[in-house]
Amino acid sequence: MASVWTLPLLLSACLSGRLALTPPDEPPQPHNLPPSLGLNSSSDGSLSEDLPMALRVFSVDYHHVQAPFEIVLWIMLASLAKLGFHWSGRVPAVVPESCVLIMVGLLVGGVIYGVRHSAPPTLSADAFFLFLLPPIVLDAGYFLPGRLFFENLGTILWYAVLGTLWNVLGIGLSLYGVCLLAQSSLGDVSLLHCLLFGSLIAAVDPVAVLSVFQEMHVNEQLHILVFGESLLNDAVTVVLYKLFESFLRLPSVSGLDVLLGGCRVVVVGLGGLCVGLFFGLVAALTSRFTFRAQVIAPLFVFLYSYLSYLTSEMLHLSGIMAIVTCAVTMKQYVEANVSERSNTSIQYFLKMWSSVSETLIFIFLGVSTIQDVHMWSWPFVCSTLLLCLIWRATGVLLLTAVVNKLRRNAVTFRDQFIIAYGGLRGAICFSLVFLIDDFPKKRLFITTTIVVILFTVFVQGMTIKPLVELLDVKRKKRALPSVSEEIHSRLIDHLLAGIEDVVGYWGQHYWKDKFEQFNKKYLRRFLIREDHQARSSILRVYQELERREQRGDEEAPPLVDPRSHSRPLLPEEMDSIRRILSRNLHNFNNKTPAYSRHTLHQDATVDRTRKPLHRHQSLGERHTYNTIPHWSQGEDGEFSETYRVRAGLSRSHTVCSTSPRPVLQDSSGPAASSQTGPLHPKTAREDRVSPKHPAPVEKVPKKQLSFDLENEKQQ
Repeated sequence: MASVWTLPLLLSACLSGRLALTPPDEPPQPHNLPPSLGLNSSSDGSLSEDLPMALRVFSVDYHHVQAPFEIVLWIMLASLAKLGFHWSGRVPAVVPESCVLIMVGLLVGGVIYGVRHSAPPTLSADAFFLFLLPPIVLDAGYFLPGRLFFENLGTILWYAVLGTLWNVLGIGLSLYGVCLLAQSSLGDVSLLHCLLFGSLIAAVDPVAVLSVFQEMHVNEQLHILVFGESLLNDAVTVVLYKLFESFLRLPSVSGLDVLLGGCRVVVVGLGGLCVGLFFGLVAALTSRFTFRAQVIAPLFVFLYSYLSYLTSEMLHLSGIMAIVTCAVTMKQYVEANVSERSNTSIQYFLKMWSSVSETLIFIFLGVSTIQDVHMWSWPFVCSTLLLCLIWRATGVLLLTAVVNKLRRNAVTFRDQFIIAYGGLRGAICFSLVFLIDDFPKKRLFITTTIVVILFTVFVQGMTIKPLVELLDVKRKKRALPSVSEEIHSRLIDHLLAGIEDVVGYWGQHYWKDKFEQFNKKYLRRFLIREDHQARSSILRVYQELERREQRGDEEAPPLVDPRSHSRPLLPEEMDSIRRILSRNLHNFNNKTPAYSRHTLHQDATVDRTRKPLHRHQSLGERHTYNTIPHWSQGEDGEFSETYRVRAGLSRSHTVCSTSPRPVLQDSSGPAASSQTGPLHPKTAREDRVSPKHPAPVEKVPKKQLSFDLENEKQQ
């Protein structure tokens, strides 16, 4: 165990030694070099030609590989630190991974500072936003649980947009009041500077949230609310940060500027959404033609996603919104077009890429803390910490009180507490604070941001798991859904969509059903290859569950029930079962036509000519029907009139119609006692009665019960 933690320190010492031994700005004169280095010198001491006097057997040229060598060393340091964390015994159960990585960064930064006697290298904002953030956001968007996200999209936007505005304005205005009270030390901080600082300090970091909440396994609704809010919160805070930064560069801010700023926020958000949608559809269309070159199929996923992010940043739009939208848009079409091996490659590469980026971010957070640019102010730092907690808690409580009136599944008070307490800050606000233009209190802003990050990650991140257990927050279901659960879930969706259609209410199930029909009719036909079109929804569900199992989710249960004493299935047996299920589902689809409520006949009058569907009767029920007497003309007419009214009330979405069962007379009557023998076919009335000309019972076709009568005679 000691070697695991010693190797990163040795690497950092080597890197710091290289940084400390950087040659001075004025290189030594060439004529002072000894002749043993192989340089020709003229008689006057000047360098004539750089010609070797002898062949060199060994030489070192570090400057030729300096940049990639240092990058590899930092990635190696981050990976070994993460490996050491997972081999550190009971530490992962007590301390979050982000806290350990930040402590490793603090240690490495202290070693570099002790060797160089100067500040260690810091993570630049461009390196963070252009290279480290996109993989994390792409991984979050590609593996986003679509059903949960879109079912809670209104609540997530409610928290992300209005909640962020609430926090930014509340923290900014309150800090400006603190600066007015402490006029002697904070008098040179303007209102716009306070709003700018409020916009960056209100950014909830999805990296820190994911690293903490994935270890707790809270319920799906709470997890998607916290994660979705942190993901979209970053997009809103970055837009607000750039808006206030533009206001600071103006000589004066008028009401028109504020109005244009509000329009700019909308344009930036919707523009990023459109850019991501465009590149997502293009990526899906490109993956349709990769079946002859499956090796490069995963490459298009990364290229188009990153291109959407860079294009949005180039157009000053929201890059986070663009890459998330691109990932969500292309996922279902790309998975249907590429092979299973390509899907596995995409999933594992995304996880690896995002994990390395997260580790580097947390280590650089610790390294960048050791520097000489700190400025301390007790009123400002303590007020910022307190205001961040107060404004987030009040915002969550007020917004939830409003949104619970519109939700079917209300957000409980325990979940509200976890949402408010889980607002962890991270690399987003740390990178934004370094982008502020120089002014006298910039170092104070940097120091306060670092203190808030360390407090939220260490104090809140380490105590949130015991609080979840103390409050008995509902945990996540560990088992993956079965095919039966998925089918029943879709059945409920269709049922709710039909109910909303009947009552004329355009709810989420109505719009979801409309999109599914549009997707099936147009998008899937255009973006997915013909031979990969899933002709059965059951088969599509099975394939999706198959991909989840092959992805190897850590939360998936074992394939064998531990309570069972039977041996576990071998891999080849599981493959055989999968092949059998796939083949049977295909055969079942070829024999049984699939239908939905959109493909059923819309004309109620045509239903009258359709063959009625009869339930297979048991032997006891057939003997019961033998007691049916002949109906009189009056009773037949009354029944025909009643049935005509019911037929008019039937909906056009009816799958099949069944003939009404006549009311049985009392078996004690003479009619009942005289007809205890076999049932004659002419006495069965199993067809519909015409509303205008009631047909007599004797004219019913005889083939309705012929099969049952033959079987009965054999008995």
